Amino acid sequence: MNFRSKNKVNPEFSMSSMTDIIFLLLIFFMLTSNFVTPSGLPVNLPSSKSSTIVMQKISVTITPDLQYFVNDKPMAFENIEAELKNLLAGTAQGGEGVVVLHVDKSVPVEYLVKVAGIATELKAKVTLATLPTE
Repeated sequence: MNFRSKNKVNPEFSMSSMTDIIFLLLIFFMLTSNFVTPSGLPVNLPSSKSSTIVMQKISVTITPDLQYFVNDKPMAFENIEAELKNLLAGTAQGGEGVVVLHVDKSVPVEYLVKVAGIATELKAKVTLATLPTE
């Protein structure tokens, strides 16, 4: 008596469909993640109800002790205009310059206005970084 079945089951498993799913998930998570580059400096940002995501090219940070940083590089206030002019000249070829201000909420508004005025004189779009409220 022959009890063997005529239909043989193939014990091999194809991983190609599994890798396709993994790559699709990877692409999905890359596209839905935030495109904001966080500032590495300890600044307590103010909160806002409407928060938009801006591609950050030039970052100016003002800390609570009134230290200025341009792209995380320490800078004296007198040198900010020259540094922004150099950085905006490099970005002007690809479009308008965007300056994102990371200002601690304990800093008086006059310091924010001074830096925003410098960036506006240089024909840059000025954006204030905020935290979204929940």
